[in-house]
Amino acid sequence: MKAVILSADGDSIIYSVPDIVADNLEAYCIEFCDDWIWNIPDAKKYRTGAGVCYTEADFIDYLNRFAFPQEKSVMIQNLGWLETEDAIPKKYRDIPRFNF
Repeated sequence: MKAVILSADGDSIIYSVPDIVADNLEAYCIEFCDDWIWNIPDAKKYRTGAGVCYTEADFIDYLNRFAFPQEKSVMIQNLGWLETEDAIPKKYRDIPRFNF
């Protein structure tokens, strides 16, 4: 498991996710929002007419329930709203990040 920083235009949250997700974070996030959300019946709750509404927590739920149920992703720390890169604790500055 590896750490990543996820956000959805709000607080930045550090999660522990499967290594393959951390190593390919952007690809997994894009697959979630551009394919899974629109095409899988289980994702219907995120569709709002012509658009969608979800957060990074919904992505984690997707990982835990559908993509990697045997390797549960968990929240490590909520960093809050980050106004600058310098607000990220030094030990987390080089980990993958994605904003939904």
